[in-house]
Amino acid sequence: VILGEALTRVYNAPPPSATTPYLEGVDLDRVRMLMDEAADGYLPPETIQQLLDAASIPRAAEGVATNQESLQGLAADMGFPLAMKVVGPIHKSDVGGVALGIDNQEDLIRQYELMLRIEGATGVLLQPMLEGMELFAGAKYEPTFGHVVLCGIGGIYVEVMKDLASGLAPLSLSEAEQMIQSLKGYNMLEGIRGQDGINIQSYAEILVRLSTVLRYATEIAELDLNPIIGMGDRLVVVDARIRIDKSRKSKVESLK
Repeated sequence: VILGEALTRVYNAPPPSATTPYLEGVDLDRVRMLMDEAADGYLPPETIQQLLDAASIPRAAEGVATNQESLQGLAADMGFPLAMKVVGPIHKSDVGGVALGIDNQEDLIRQYELMLRIEGATGVLLQPMLEGMELFAGAKYEPTFGHVVLCGIGGIYVEVMKDLASGLAPLSLSEAEQMIQSLKGYNMLEGIRGQDGINIQSYAEILVRLSTVLRYATEIAELDLNPIIGMGDRLVVVDARIRIDKSRKSKVESLK
């Protein structure tokens, strides 16, 4: 729904000004390898982690547990409090597949057992609990335009106020910064009323790196990084969903 809200805005958008995609820190060979190995449909968490790492997009530490032994091992490594998300179903929150603020072993086991009862569950994903400003970045492939890249502030600003900005991949840093600055809630990102803001350039770099990945991985039909948690200078992707459509593999651009 969020991605669809911005598509009409693209008709009035100028073509991308970036003649050369931003390549600093992006491992294109790794991106292509992951795409070549991917199957149609939604990528598993492990592949998403590798893709974000290949693009140097910061992400939260996470691990997938498929039994109680691996669950307790991950919890010991990460420490409480933790967030738990079901692996398998696509719309996790709709099926009760998200538990936040788990701070003891009893709740850890209880939530794990509850999530394994969800239809289609294959395990759970554990992450440390992170607090900060919620942001998002997304993308959708449109045959007429290519990849449309979106950004916005999370919570009510996306769901109710439809506070979105859009651009076409590949983005330059200046284009990404202009997208961010056009948001109605931009003052929040700078910091207001005693609340800390975020590092705008770091947010712009995430958008630009994302757009570079999309330029060389046109198999990506939809992508949603939501939320990205902003904590001052640190921005971290907490949840990501990526859908692959291999029918466009022939359109992938050469890396040369």
